[in-house]
Amino acid sequence: MNTLDAIKTRRSTRKFKAQPVEFEKLQTVVEAGRFGPTGGNAQTNHFFVISDAAVIAKLKELVQSAFARMELRDDLYKSLQNSIRLSQKGNYSFCYTAPVLIVVANKKDYGNNMADVACAVENMMLAANELDLGSCYINQLKWLNEDPALFDYLRGLGLREDERVYASVAVGYADTESGLPNRSESPRTGNEVVFV
Repeated sequence: MNTLDAIKTRRSTRKFKAQPVEFEKLQTVVEAGRFGPTGGNAQTNHFFVISDAAVIAKLKELVQSAFARMELRDDLYKSLQNSIRLSQKGNYSFCYTAPVLIVVANKKDYGNNMADVACAVENMMLAANELDLGSCYINQLKWLNEDPALFDYLRGLGLREDERVYASVAVGYADTESGLPNRSESPRTGNEVVFV
């Protein structure tokens, strides 16, 4: 698969098989993230590759609890409203059924933190696609990066005091008949281009 094919056929996967991801494939995915561009070549991204089911379950519990305490308002981002609504019903799984969650943090006072993390996550999703793995960009830990209980738990996993989570990516084998992610090319209906 060439680069443009990997880009055009990358689709979000939201239903994963319980099948573990081979360590070598995880290393390749994370290495792609580590080679993402960073402002001034700062390289301050901090990757947490979580495949321990108990840790993922605890994160799901903490995320659901945090969102369940929030007020559901019409002026909130649609996906955030959905996270709150499902959490208040008690059946929210922010990273779907993925066997792996790669959490990416960066320095909270660094001006390019979000951009650097987003570049790393995109690289990882493209690498996952090439390796026949499904992936999905996950915002929820970023939305909750100042939640005390979640922050304390992440600190226990190695998050530093001056870091915050800016994105995550769910990774695993797609729960499809073939085990491959959906690769149907989606037509562009937005993202206007002007050549000057």
